[in-house]
Amino acid sequence: MSPSGQAAGPQALPLLVPTSGAVLVGSFELRLGTRFDWHLHPVHQLAWAATGVLAVTTPDGTWVLPTNRALWLPAGIGHSTAAIGSAVMRSLYLDPAVCPPGWATRWSRPTVVAASPLLRELIPYLGQEALAPQARARAEAVVFDLLEPLPVTTLAVPSPRDPRTRAIAVALAADPADPRTLRDWGRQVGASERTLARLFRAETGLPFGRWRTQLRIQAALPLLAHGSAVSAVARRIGYESVSAFVAAFRAAVGLPPGQYFGRVTE
Repeated sequence: MSPSGQAAGPQALPLLVPTSGAVLVGSFELRLGTRFDWHLHPVHQLAWAATGVLAVTTPDGTWVLPTNRALWLPAGIGHSTAAIGSAVMRSLYLDPAVCPPGWATRWSRPTVVAASPLLRELIPYLGQEALAPQARARAEAVVFDLLEPLPVTTLAVPSPRDPRTRAIAVALAADPADPRTLRDWGRQVGASERTLARLFRAETGLPFGRWRTQLRIQAALPLLAHGSAVSAVARRIGYESVSAFVAAFRAAVGLPPGQYFGRVTE
């Protein structure tokens, strides 16, 4: 088990953890396919990928985190974490009792924050076992000052339950660029366009067109995170123009692709 109580997979490698102080540091080497299944912590967590890309899922949806983004997870929030490709996850685990006044109210939901250069240096610094108590206390105080929320929304792609809509969802997950309409799909799965539209809205809370857009943007995130060109990603997930893809990405995530995956300003 890790210091946070998180079940660690076979590739989990513990970093040196402080024996005192309010912040623990956990480090996990995640190979392709490594996943921490659904769990929660009695402490707050700041999940960050020192290398690679993480995907963190909560009841609200999924966040894809390149190295310039981290995710604040309040204590008690269920979540799962997976590596997209290979990654090194370094997380801070923070005692709720020592958070600044009002912190629990202002940070009560999962929140994406900027992993600034200073924050990225502080995380391994706090992982030093021999760090003096006074130095540790000063560094821990700075961590709270560096947590800067970003205007990024999560991507929720609910799975439909009906066998007919589920078959469509599986096919589109395998090929997000598939251009077929609900009328086209209806001929394949044996249902009318109207029936499928009603089922998608009832089962996912989204009209089919918006659901498919969310699915496409979710498929684009790991490709962009690994450096694929925006134009290539747009074509791969079914957009005929880069501008249409960028507009859809901004509408879904809150930022254009270049800003989401760009360098964090110091």
